[in-house]
Amino acid sequence: MSILDIIFLSIGLAMDCLAVSIASGIILGRMRMCVVLRMAILFGLFQALMPLIGWLVTSLFSSYVSSYDHWIAFGMLAFLGGRMIKESFDKEESGHFAPDALMTQMMLAVATSIDAAAAGISFACLGYDSMQSLIIPLSVIGLFSFFFSVVGNFLGVKCGVLVKRRLNPELLGGIILIIIGIKVLFTHLLS
Repeated sequence: MSILDIIFLSIGLAMDCLAVSIASGIILGRMRMCVVLRMAILFGLFQALMPLIGWLVTSLFSSYVSSYDHWIAFGMLAFLGGRMIKESFDKEESGHFAPDALMTQMMLAVATSIDAAAAGISFACLGYDSMQSLIIPLSVIGLFSFFFSVVGNFLGVKCGVLVKRRLNPELLGGIILIIIGIKVLFTHLLS
């Protein structure tokens, strides 16, 4: 796999991070660098770790993992999206979807990175035969996801001013998460 292939793969994998980060930025409404950096680090870390996990388990469990990983990602994203949509109609301020909460960020990081495990499976099939050979691809994947997450939060905060005037940001964020989950599910079911 050439460096250009790795970059395109990294961009593709980071798109979910970008969309979720935009929705989170809209909901947060302002740049809080500690929250943005934590989310970006978690997204980058999980996007880099999932291909490694996919690569590691390929020889033992590839048929089992590939048969249901998309359902796990869909379930987590649908759950979070559904919760956001439900809470968007809730008039109480307490208990609303909190993209700045560590557990929420971890669930989002896992949910958006599960399909990256398939990249690890493909690495094994393409001849990456040692962890050392994976250092560059995993680093590039993690860095792109980190960068796209920071940019997404920034765009969400900037666009959020316009969106909040016209739409409920939690409703929009929930819809985005469910759409991403459906995309993951259909991508795997149709391939």
